[in-house]
Amino acid sequence: MIASIQIDGKEYKVDLNDPLDISMPLKAGEGNPSAWYVDGISIEAVRTDAFLGSVEEGGNVNFRNISFNPHGNGTHTECLGHITPKVYSVNQSVKRFFSLAKLVSIKPEKGWNDDDFCSDDDLILSLDTIKKATNDHLEESIIIRTLPNELAKTHRNWSESNWPQLDKNAAAWFAKEDVKHLLIDLPSVDREMDGGKLLCHHAFWQVPHNERLDASISEMIFVPDSIRDGLYLLELQFAPFENDASPSRPVLYRFL
Repeated sequence: MIASIQIDGKEYKVDLNDPLDISMPLKAGEGNPSAWYVDGISIEAVRTDAFLGSVEEGGNVNFRNISFNPHGNGTHTECLGHITPKVYSVNQSVKRFFSLAKLVSIKPEKGWNDDDFCSDDDLILSLDTIKKATNDHLEESIIIRTLPNELAKTHRNWSESNWPQLDKNAAAWFAKEDVKHLLIDLPSVDREMDGGKLLCHHAFWQVPHNERLDASISEMIFVPDSIRDGLYLLELQFAPFENDASPSRPVLYRFL
């Protein structure tokens, strides 16, 4: 189905029959991505003396409990409630689900994150590199694919891996340019161990001085190599949990 949409007074055409899913599925068992030392995803049939929630085992319906952590068990979208004393829900914060999105591929490099020193083993997604990749121009959403783009991202246990971090100056630039949605294929925009600073989260959401209630960060996405850098229509889908974060399914559509 070909759809015409208008964004900022400009008309675009997209093929809604060709969605590009950049999320990772939540499934029980081995082979899931994880971070922050969380347990694996559990999907278990309900069992009582009077009821069995498994058709395979003789029950009438499949009726399962699911246990997971949205921050540590795969693709998720979070709001500023992730770092604020006040409780904010991503379900109440994000009310528009379609936006123009720019996808860029960035190779992490050794460097500094302003007052947060990077050691010889640390890598950073620098502001200068991101500005070059975006031609110094942003859209409502930005999607960052880190290089090399290994398939191992889809099943890696990221705990104690010291993944690359986003330059907090880049996060501040996104906020200044009113980027609403930041998506990245790492477990966090910040360092794994940063003493609780969360510099990029604070810079992007402008907490505590100019809080951006309608902005979101999506982490642990995966963008296959078959999806080229460029401009897309983003549909940011997530489960309507009243929580600071929810499992999500970002979907891209190519422009015709």
